[in-house]
Amino acid sequence: EYQLIILANSTTTEIDNEVQIIHKFIRDIYAARFPELESLVLNALDYAKTVRLIGNRTDVSNIDLRSILPSATIMVVTVTATTTSGRPLSDEDLARTLEACDMAIQLDDARKKIINYVASRMTIIAPNLTKVVGSKTAAQLLSAVGGLKEFVKIPSCNVMVIGNNKKASTGFSVVTANPHGEGYLAQDPVIRSLPNDLRRKALRLVSAKAALAGRVDSGRTCPDGSVGQKFRDEIDQKLEKLQEPPPVKNIKALPVPDEGPKKRRGGKRQATRPKWPWQTVRRQKEAYAMTELRKAQNRMAFGEAEEEVGFGDESEGLGMTTKQAGKIRAAAIDRRTKGKFPMDPFKQPKLKSYGSHTSGLATSLAFTPVQGIELADPTAAAERVKKANEKYFGDGAFSIVRK
Repeated sequence: EYQLIILANSTTTEIDNEVQIIHKFIRDIYAARFPELESLVLNALDYAKTVRLIGNRTDVSNIDLRSILPSATIMVVTVTATTTSGRPLSDEDLARTLEACDMAIQLDDARKKIINYVASRMTIIAPNLTKVVGSKTAAQLLSAVGGLKEFVKIPSCNVMVIGNNKKASTGFSVVTANPHGEGYLAQDPVIRSLPNDLRRKALRLVSAKAALAGRVDSGRTCPDGSVGQKFRDEIDQKLEKLQEPPPVKNIKALPVPDEGPKKRRGGKRQATRPKWPWQTVRRQKEAYAMTELRKAQNRMAFGEAEEEVGFGDESEGLGMTTKQAGKIRAAAIDRRTKGKFPMDPFKQPKLKSYGSHTSGLATSLAFTPVQGIELADPTAAAERVKKANEKYFGDGAFSIVRK
């Protein structure tokens, strides 16, 4: 029986080859009647069924193709048939074409019977692969590649596309289409039951385990299928893990707000060894900051010659540094980080003076380089100025004009 199953698998491969030959024969003859149909229907069996229903008819809208083609393809075929450039076939060519279509359909029915038989006996030829993907899918995989020996040569990345039928987009959007097609593994009920976002990951997982199970069956090391059952349990566990909802986050209560006064530290941190890298960077920026002297050197007075200092063959302009007075460099004070300190209790406040009265601590002693300490009247100078004003401007005009 094992040899019969192997022969059945090879027979299905030969049937597929014969169907392709018949499809080429039908396509060559029917291209004279409907040449656009070849690019609209790519599957060999669907093409044969469509040609058998259409025949030499010119009005395709009355033909029911829903059991063969999807609705989008039916619409495109109907519209294209009205504008086709083909001509009706002769009676002899039409009879040969319909006979070839019937032959392709009969071969497909025979292939399905063989696959059903192999599926019922898959526990003998590939028990581990049957445990992983099921008897029907295992029979389809082995029949498509030509047996178990050919199956073990295929990598797991190609196992998922076995049985993929290329479909024509016929001008419609392919955004939601599966780029890897719909192979035999994708038709498995376990894969179909998963959400769309998990099917691709599950397909890779199942194809990897199927490839391993096929190698185990090829070596006949585990005829009872225990390794395949172990693989199937691992698949089920991983699929359940993928479908688990995310863990619920614990809602924590907010901390009690600290409404007390915040501590503000004033001044600069004086540390011999900085604790954080940003302290070193800040000090480096302060050390290499632009000074007032450098800013004054970068400025130039309009319309005035700039003084220069030369050393050897090089000279450098001084800008407006020669006109600066006071501090050379003044440290910038950041008002946002400036600390507020309390008033020094030992510092005496300044008293505001109102009027022009003379302080009681004023002295009448004057220091001169010739006489040393000299006693002088502080009001004598004011009297001399008053007398001079009365002498020259006493009557409101110049009283004495010298010639």
